Amino acid sequence: MKKKIILLSLCLILVSGCGTKIPKLENGQEAIVTFKDESKISVDELYEEVKDNYALSSLINLIDKKVLEEKYKDDLDEAKEYAENQIAQLKASYGDDLESVIQQRTGLATIEAYQDVVYLSFLQEKAITDYAKSQIKDKEIEKYYEDETVGDIKVNHILITADVTDDMDDEEKEEAEKKAKEEIQEIIDTLKKTDKEDLESKFTELAKEKSEDETTKDSGGSLGYINKGTLGTSYAELEEAAYKLKDGEFSTDVITTELGYHVIIRLDSKEKPELDEVRDSIIETLADDYLSENSTAAAEALQKVRQDYGVEIQDSELKRQYANYMQSLLSPQENS
Repeated sequence: MKKKIILLSLCLILVSGCGTKIPKLENGQEAIVTFKDESKISVDELYEEVKDNYALSSLINLIDKKVLEEKYKDDLDEAKEYAENQIAQLKASYGDDLESVIQQRTGLATIEAYQDVVYLSFLQEKAITDYAKSQIKDKEIEKYYEDETVGDIKVNHILITADVTDDMDDEEKEEAEKKAKEEIQEIIDTLKKTDKEDLESKFTELAKEKSEDETTKDSGGSLGYINKGTLGTSYAELEEAAYKLKDGEFSTDVITTELGYHVIIRLDSKEKPELDEVRDSIIETLADDYLSENSTAAAEALQKVRQDYGVEIQDSELKRQYANYMQSLLSPQENS
């Protein structure tokens, strides 16, 4: 689409070039294509064709670029750097084939055109995020703080993974899982027999000896101070179990994650932070939830920015197309 708009722009520049004799139609319109039977295609015909079929998305991009560059004029260097980094990563993967890959997958003609899209997307995402944050009310922030915010806790773990390979059948895989689970249970049984004052040192010893988490075993399985979500989704079950423990306690039930089987010990905890200390992170979390729960939020956000900057489409046909397009985005249930 964008390629055809660029083509139209080039055509308009060419037909208006100084000293160039342009064929005219009987009504005075300039012709950009002629045929041997003396029929012609005019600039206006090309414009109408492009306008009816390809122009809207390019027009919206032009509008958003203009208003968002004004709204986020202090963030333009960051947006450019982000786009450049994305292109650099793609070049590292595709090398000299990058331009052809972009053409095949996006329809854009050049690497630069794709970089412009990434640049604009960064600014659009910023506007969408800011809009979502503006929808979060104080009472929501306070409720999240009361219900969800907790202090950091210090946790060590021991991980045992099942020795499963792709060439195993289901029975063999099941046996490997069983063996790994039994091994972690043996570690738990050993900890149960350990005196409380020796528990931390015994856990450290067992982690160094048996844990299969190569990044933590030498430090006694230390995950450091964590909070909800600190370790990512892979450790969600482990985090949940850790917050059910008291300082100095270890998990007596096997903890299963997608990584394998764990036993953990909670060593220390910090006080819950004050609301002002975590307000921004709470708003970010709630804004993410808002966007995931509201399918029209992105469209609403960009529409609001355009309205705030007084955008008015003067071409009646494009104005109609834009109104229909926005209605489809803001009322998706009517089009399902």
